[in-house]
Amino acid sequence: MSFLGQVRKKALQANRRIVLPESFDERVLRAVAEILKEKVAQPILVGNPDQIMNDAKAYEISLQGARIVDPENFERFEVYVDKLVELRSKKGMTREEATKILKNDINFFGAMMVKMGDADGMVSGASSPTAKVLRAGIQVIGTKPGMKTVSSVFIMELSQFKEMYGSVLVFGDCSVIPHPNAEQLADIACSSAETALSIANINPRVALLTFSTKGSANHECVDKVIEAGRILRDRHVSFRFDDELQADAALVKSIGEIKAPLSDVSGNANVLIFPNLSAGNIGYKLVQRLAGANAYGPIIQGLDAPVNDLSRGCSVNDIVVLTAITSAQACTDCTFE
Repeated sequence: MSFLGQVRKKALQANRRIVLPESFDERVLRAVAEILKEKVAQPILVGNPDQIMNDAKAYEISLQGARIVDPENFERFEVYVDKLVELRSKKGMTREEATKILKNDINFFGAMMVKMGDADGMVSGASSPTAKVLRAGIQVIGTKPGMKTVSSVFIMELSQFKEMYGSVLVFGDCSVIPHPNAEQLADIACSSAETALSIANINPRVALLTFSTKGSANHECVDKVIEAGRILRDRHVSFRFDDELQADAALVKSIGEIKAPLSDVSGNANVLIFPNLSAGNIGYKLVQRLAGANAYGPIIQGLDAPVNDLSRGCSVNDIVVLTAITSAQACTDCTFE
């Protein structure tokens, strides 16, 4: 079964409550109609119900079964305000400011629904910059216990060379942290390994990439990757990994045997951790364009509940797929069959 088929199956099993706050966007409403048909989530829209239903009628789509929450008439609004004041008290947040934010910033309201247990995850970004979506997720939901770093991965589903590299690879971080330090790289590796297992359904073999393999070059950029490996060893992580590997040594068995013969993952890696955002973003786009791979993401990881960011150029299908992924992320007790 394809990656997307597995995710849709898991999302169908999970059927989690996912808030899509950008109800003014036609693509979002059309996506919600498809989500309801496919039953990959229980969608929640944020906004004025009359306006949303009028728009749906104009688009000739049915939103029957979707929950619509209007911040102006929400029975738990004051509870949300109290919580936001509590969360941002160190920044001097007042009730007046919190009220204004929750009435006017749909991403903060959507994130608060997740924080307060009224939704299991959020998908936004069709009309919102990434910074706004992530800010709401970080400031309201926060990171997982023991995790300091919010990062991202792309799930790369290969159409070619599957016999050499497998059908699915995980690339991180490709969209969030421009220049991760060693500890952040270690965090990205941990989160990416978890995503590989829970979302991509692969046993993670993690390679921390750089331009050197086992001492072939000396540079502070290499030192950072080696330090990240040391941190992972100190943490006694449960997944297989190795640091200071070039991409060919990580992926190609014959080259891995020459360059890193003692490595536990060389020539067999399926989770690639890039040393910086430039490398990660370029890497996934090269594989997508030159090898014809499907790139699913960015999938945000490290938050205490799933929040995922759409491209502002996304299609209706992109929204449906990311909602299914988010529903699957939210189901920690669901397993692949």
